[in-house]
Amino acid sequence: MVVVKFGLLGPLVVHDGTEPRQVSGPKVRVLLAALLLQANRTVSRDALKEALWGASVPASADAALANHLTRLRRVLSAADGGTEERLGTVAPGYRLLVHDGELDADVFEERVGAVREAHRREDWEEVLRQTALALPLWRGTPLADLAPFSETEAAALRIHRLAEARLQALEWNFDAELHLGRHDEAVGPLATLAAEHPLREEFHALLIRALHRSGRQAEAFSAFQRLRRSLVDELGTEPGATVQQAHRELLAGEPAPRPAPAPSPAAAVPRPPFQLPYEGDAFTGRETEVALVRSLLAEDAEDAEDHGAPGRCGIGPVVISGMGGVGKTALAVHVAYGLREEFPDGALYADLRGYCSHGARTAHELLARFLSDLGVHHEALPDDTDDRALLLQAALAERRVLLVLDNARDAAHVAPLLPAGGRSAALITSRQLLAGLPGSAGVPLAPLSPADQHALLARLAGADRVRSEPEALADILAACGGLPLALHIVGGRLASRPHWPLALLARRLTPHQGRLETLSMGTFDVQRTFAMSYVAMRDSHRPLEREAARAFRTLGRVWSAHPVTPQSAAALLDLTEARAAAVLDVLADAHLVLNPEPDRYVLHDLLGEYAAQRGDEEDPEERHTAAALRIVTWYVAALSEATRTATRETQSPPPLDPEAGTPLSLPAFADDDEAIRWSARELPAVRDALERAGELGRSDLAWRLAVGLFGYAGTHWWTGEWDTCLARAMDIARAHDDTLGQAWLHRRMAVSHGMAFRNEACLEHLRIALELFTARGDTAARASILGNLSALYIQIGDAEEALVHAEISRDLHHSLGNSRGEALLLSRIADIRHLRGELDLAAADYRRVVDLLQGAGHGVFLATALTNQADNLRVLGRRDEAFTALAKALDIRHRMNDLGGTADCLVVTARTHHHFGEWAAARDTWETCLELAREHRLPTRIEECLEGLAALPDPTPALRAPAASPLPCPSGSWVGRRR
Repeated sequence: MVVVKFGLLGPLVVHDGTEPRQVSGPKVRVLLAALLLQANRTVSRDALKEALWGASVPASADAALANHLTRLRRVLSAADGGTEERLGTVAPGYRLLVHDGELDADVFEERVGAVREAHRREDWEEVLRQTALALPLWRGTPLADLAPFSETEAAALRIHRLAEARLQALEWNFDAELHLGRHDEAVGPLATLAAEHPLREEFHALLIRALHRSGRQAEAFSAFQRLRRSLVDELGTEPGATVQQAHRELLAGEPAPRPAPAPSPAAAVPRPPFQLPYEGDAFTGRETEVALVRSLLAEDAEDAEDHGAPGRCGIGPVVISGMGGVGKTALAVHVAYGLREEFPDGALYADLRGYCSHGARTAHELLARFLSDLGVHHEALPDDTDDRALLLQAALAERRVLLVLDNARDAAHVAPLLPAGGRSAALITSRQLLAGLPGSAGVPLAPLSPADQHALLARLAGADRVRSEPEALADILAACGGLPLALHIVGGRLASRPHWPLALLARRLTPHQGRLETLSMGTFDVQRTFAMSYVAMRDSHRPLEREAARAFRTLGRVWSAHPVTPQSAAALLDLTEARAAAVLDVLADAHLVLNPEPDRYVLHDLLGEYAAQRGDEEDPEERHTAAALRIVTWYVAALSEATRTATRETQSPPPLDPEAGTPLSLPAFADDDEAIRWSARELPAVRDALERAGELGRSDLAWRLAVGLFGYAGTHWWTGEWDTCLARAMDIARAHDDTLGQAWLHRRMAVSHGMAFRNEACLEHLRIALELFTARGDTAARASILGNLSALYIQIGDAEEALVHAEISRDLHHSLGNSRGEALLLSRIADIRHLRGELDLAAADYRRVVDLLQGAGHGVFLATALTNQADNLRVLGRRDEAFTALAKALDIRHRMNDLGGTADCLVVTARTHHHFGEWAAARDTWETCLELAREHRLPTRIEECLEGLAALPDPTPALRAPAASPLPCPSGSWVGRRR
């Protein structure tokens, strides 16, 4: 039997024993939660519908419920490997099978029951042991991610019962601590709990006793008075008997009771140290990372190997790394609490202060402390750090201790503190990857997911409050960038200012308008946290780190919104590609930039703002201007290379005048597909580069960027992005009286309008472009523009004008020795023959074009030729050949993610099915194309699909004879011929 873990104590989670299982879809998650709350009991269909839709159950609820149940069964089957039927149908509803130990809420309540029994027996050590087993199961407010379902009566009652059980267990835990004489250790956690629960008297009574017995009478009196004021002001009542008794003890000055007598001589053994900081209850999410760290710290090395740490000997150090404020310490402490039972000989904790402005703590001093904490006492410890390290390793050799080493600067900082094999383990946090630490396993920590961000802020500021202003909440979450530190600050501000609307705080968090200053509260300060990493690098004795600090400033000031590669960063930073790669890796190792995939680096939004501030304050403006010019120039060259690969274009704008500096290192593209995908991915950066070019007064760069998107537009013209860039570049060219730029922009605007079937605008731009290039004496440009005029006339349906322009264009290409241009015109002539009804001649021309393009690496052109060839074969009645060509064309379109071209191909496919009387297939194809056209706003294709569907005969079981299609031939001359 596979043991599946179901988690209700926090956001809903399903774990298959190896990793969390995704339960996607809010309705499926609510359905699972409703069944888990009644595990092993039948839940009626009506109750499930009420859980899913509340009082507004739709008419389609039965069908929708069945669909959600099917999806849930798939999740459950995947989680337990399909070994048993978890979700059964039992009249009048459904029952979810959950075995003992599989539901965390049940296990939690069982363990709290054990705490209660031990407390009744006054077995204080057992109280602490059972509490340590129960409390780590609590991941936060139960079902925090499933409002409003969690607020329904049934769910709210169970959640309240669980929350009350947790608070009761905490009371019993600290009562046991005080009975065992551990007053000093209890003060801090009790003060936090009393502040979080200002009207829960038992916490205050325990706090008063802990302060009193620690010799802090004044603070104890103050704690009593605070509670009394709160009760009188808010409830109009005096403190109860428990608090009054603690107050009487305080007034009487009664001494602290002596610790409970040892039940046996064995108890004289020193209690294992447990030094973890108080965790609180705000830890949220990170289920995958928690499971991974736990498995890596497991004694079974094979278990660790399954999680990506092969070949480790014993339990090697586990390094949680990430940028400042991302929650490394919180994760380490959370996991350490949960592993208390697995490390029975204790837990040692130290903040190494690796990035503290007051200097790091040394391994030399910490070794002395750790040895003392473990009961190893020497009259004189060795002066040599290595000798002390050997003593620590010997002390750990026969024990199972967890060392939590927080905030390490680098591998050398932490190495002397590590166990040497054996059963002890070290859990390290650092802003560096510490990849050089022998035998280590790394767990990089990314910002919180959107769901976890929402859950954390709801826990800190109140679920109702964050739900009341969704737009402001979205702005706040975006401003915090998924950093737990920033979210804790925001949550603290909101909690301490209950009358603030979220919109007020959202305005204060506007990027580059005081956001970093707003993200500061007491000791929590995002800007100071970032500064620790940056200043350590800027003031490093290592030249490469100082150079990386300069790069960090430049990235923030000039290019913070976009990823860079070693090639683009080389241009931005005026370095060689190899040096740029080294600098980026230094920044990534320190988590000052994110490295989400190989050779791609990007600044976190908040870090980018901080880096820009450092750049403003520490670098001259001229340095930033030069860097901006270099990165814009790089994109001009890179786009030109992408378009050349995507289109095999022999004509391109004249090259830029070479400038002094490091030669540009450009991306290499294997084929047109790769070049187009790169252009689509880089489009946001290209748009920004175009604006920068305008700001720099460089029209020559701006229009080349827009023109350079020609290859991208071959498959993405329908998005309208190219139109926007061309229009912006034209504004810049006109402002600078750049006639060459205007000529090229008119030429490309014509193509853009032609692809979108805006025929009149296309003709206007073609005529202007032809006039401008004729005036410049550019024969190659004239040949291309005349070819596009031919394409436009084909699209309009004017075969004669199309032929005149095609022949002139072909002759000009021939005179220039441009064989590729001639091949393109051959395709146009084939379209003209098809338009004129010269089908056999057209078929021969299409076959020649396809043969010429096979293996030429121009997928868009080939797909269009195949599509038009298929349409010609359709009219000739050659069905099988037509569908073979269409299948090849559609495969190319799908491979290149060419949605506009896919619609073109589907139109011809539908017409072909219609032509041969295949009504059902025609209807399916038209509907598929219509859905695609509507989703991506292709108005011409929408109209064609509706006409095609209307032309189909009514469905009938009778066989029909094939009929000639009443539909016009496709007008796809621009598709794949965009010049």
